Amino acid sequence: MITTKDLTKVYRSRGREITALDGVDLHVREGEVYGVLGRSGAGKSTLIRCVNLLERPTAGTVIVDGRELTALAGRGPRAGGELRRARTRIGMVFQHFNLLSSRTVQDNVELPLEILGLSGRERARKALDLLDLVGLADKARVHPAQLSGGQKQRVGIARALAGDPKVLLSDEATSALDPETTRSVLQLLRDLNRQLGLTILLITHEMDVVKAVCDSAALMRGGRITEAGTVPELLATPGSELARELFPVGGQASGDDRTVVDITFHGETATQPVISRLARTYTIDIAVLGAAMDTVAGRQVGRMRIELPGPFEENVVPIGYLREQGLGIEVVQAPGAPGAEGTDGRDAAPALTQGGGR
Repeated sequence: MITTKDLTKVYRSRGREITALDGVDLHVREGEVYGVLGRSGAGKSTLIRCVNLLERPTAGTVIVDGRELTALAGRGPRAGGELRRARTRIGMVFQHFNLLSSRTVQDNVELPLEILGLSGRERARKALDLLDLVGLADKARVHPAQLSGGQKQRVGIARALAGDPKVLLSDEATSALDPETTRSVLQLLRDLNRQLGLTILLITHEMDVVKAVCDSAALMRGGRITEAGTVPELLATPGSELARELFPVGGQASGDDRTVVDITFHGETATQPVISRLARTYTIDIAVLGAAMDTVAGRQVGRMRIELPGPFEENVVPIGYLREQGLGIEVVQAPGAPGAEGTDGRDAAPALTQGGGR
């Protein structure tokens, strides 16, 4: 549904060049919720604004719903007619709502319908239907100043849906909201995804957003995507930085001669007594150094860091047993293992927030 290829954006100012996007390849499948994560300055917002060509890319292509938007843009600074028509099928939700304070809630939702040339009766009917969809049917005649932050964002979502888009872009839509309101807005986005078949691309710096609604995710650093895939794939990938950020587990080994292993549980393995079976089968003492479990996209997922007694060569068989159970296994500390260098420093503070970091 959304594909970017070698997308590049370079800003020029006072003789300097700043590369905000550096050859970004992204593929969002139809009907999924896709999250792009990264620190401030990683290029996330520039990416999402290039997807609907609010920002003109310096190079590369953007294809949305089978249409190459970069080919429609033309050379001038203003969008051509074909590009404007294509944009009507792409809704966008902003971080700071961008509502007109002088207009009522209904009038704010009607604004894009006015631009599309619908009659007053058609605009009113459509706006009221959309407000009902986002749970604000009783707020149609009030002004934005009378609404809470979460209600304002719901109005923004209703307005973004006015053109019957196939794609919804969300630029940090929950970062200005408290945790409880964030959860309700994310649930609304997931409901809209399912009810309307919307493809949603959202930008965030919060891992809890990915846990709550995302089917797939990508991590951006320095204008590049460093890691991408479905959430289950990422969780099952040894060495995945996104997996470590989603479920950070800490804990130091009790000695240099111990083997430390990070285990990812997902699917049926999340409810199986794998560790106790391992201890009984091989008669070994296992120390649990850290653990985290949560629900991701409706599936129970967890990570655990365990310590096995002795160096790597004494634990090859137990580690093999864990892999045979369908678990994601990553050896963190393993004296005696080929190429092992001890711990890998994964107890450092995560780069992205786990929620509430607004």
